[in-house]
Amino acid sequence: MASDDQTEHLLHKYSDKPDPSDSGDSAVADLVAPCLKEGELYHVFISYSSVDCSWAHGFIDRLESARSGLLTCYHERDFIPGRTVLENMADCIQASQKVLLVLSKDFLQSRWCLLEANLSLFRDCIEHKPVLPVLLEPCTVPLHLSHLTYLEAGDPDFFSKVLKVLCTPNRLLSSSTVVLFQPPSVYNGKVLLTQQAVEGEDLPNWKAGMFSTIMVPDQLRLVLEEPEAYRKAVSVINSVPTSRFCVRYLCVRVVLCIVLALLLSSSIVLGVLTSAGVLTHYNPSANSLLARLPVGLCLMVVGLMMIPALIQITACWAKSKGKEKLREMRLRAGQANVILTREKLLVGCESRTKLHFIYLSLEGCRETFRKTFQRPGSPAGGWEEHFHTALLYFSSGYACCVTKRHFPFPQPPDMGPGHQESGIICFCQYVSLQLGRGVWA
Repeated sequence: MASDDQTEHLLHKYSDKPDPSDSGDSAVADLVAPCLKEGELYHVFISYSSVDCSWAHGFIDRLESARSGLLTCYHERDFIPGRTVLENMADCIQASQKVLLVLSKDFLQSRWCLLEANLSLFRDCIEHKPVLPVLLEPCTVPLHLSHLTYLEAGDPDFFSKVLKVLCTPNRLLSSSTVVLFQPPSVYNGKVLLTQQAVEGEDLPNWKAGMFSTIMVPDQLRLVLEEPEAYRKAVSVINSVPTSRFCVRYLCVRVVLCIVLALLLSSSIVLGVLTSAGVLTHYNPSANSLLARLPVGLCLMVVGLMMIPALIQITACWAKSKGKEKLREMRLRAGQANVILTREKLLVGCESRTKLHFIYLSLEGCRETFRKTFQRPGSPAGGWEEHFHTALLYFSSGYACCVTKRHFPFPQPPDMGPGHQESGIICFCQYVSLQLGRGVWA
């Protein structure tokens, strides 16, 4: 039981939050809860953080005391002791018509993490159950709920709106103004995951990063129909070969630098001494300046020509290898996108240690390629080869641009709308503009 100090702290914490009993009942007096179907025990499962229990209990009491006859389910009363939280959540969601999430900063750090941890449960939930997010306080709405219309607890008509949704049969919610489930296409153009290489940022310049394939990240499990596609795609990116030149070892580069430095200094010294006649006093025919000068200059030129090699080995070799590895990784990312486009995913290789996975449907762009390259008399699958080539060379760069919401060129004013509802340049437009600039990336 909470102490008096704890109770006072909770009351103070919620003193500036909206009271669920603030609005009147006149607009909702005639609403009646929908009939429960076979297997359903509750009209709504309400999930909230224990820190928000003061507000939630007042809200639940008001729902249950309304004339509508709503049956609510929440963890403090209806979870079965001895079972895990996830097991109880799964059963309660399955036994409820709808799901109401009380969003707050505390909820996102506790309950939401549990719900996301069991993405199979959450995916089934959003596909078959209307989800109503209630924003209790300003916080970042999770990506998987960003397409839903949420209600603000501070709205004067909040309670009447909630009751209206909860008393509407699920089959009628698709045409309601306050709802709810939409297909995963609403994630189109959104970044689902930024994945770091297992080596972190401490990666040698000459090496390509390696990315884990042990587990499919939770952020991708929600949208992947075939989880094995992720492993295959990342394995393709991981297949970039490691440089096998001995120069990649620091000790070898140090030894080469010392040898070149000695040769450089020796050549310059010999050139100077030869030009000065120090080394030619035993040869009378070589005592003239005209005879000594070319030999000395040749030795000095040889020494000076070693300077670029010295710089290349010490400073530029690793950097040039790093750029070469990044180009190889981006090409492999294009190969990976050939696999991932079937799952409406694209991966962009921003650097040797960072990958961006975005949810993006390319069906419209694919159809544009078909119409453009499928001409009378041409091979039946010729357009697919063009689309495949575009994926190989352009898809990684496009995914990175979508992630940053920045493209390396201004959008032409006469360019029409693309295939992305979010208003960003679509893939076929990106390919066309890059080819117009002479850039294959």
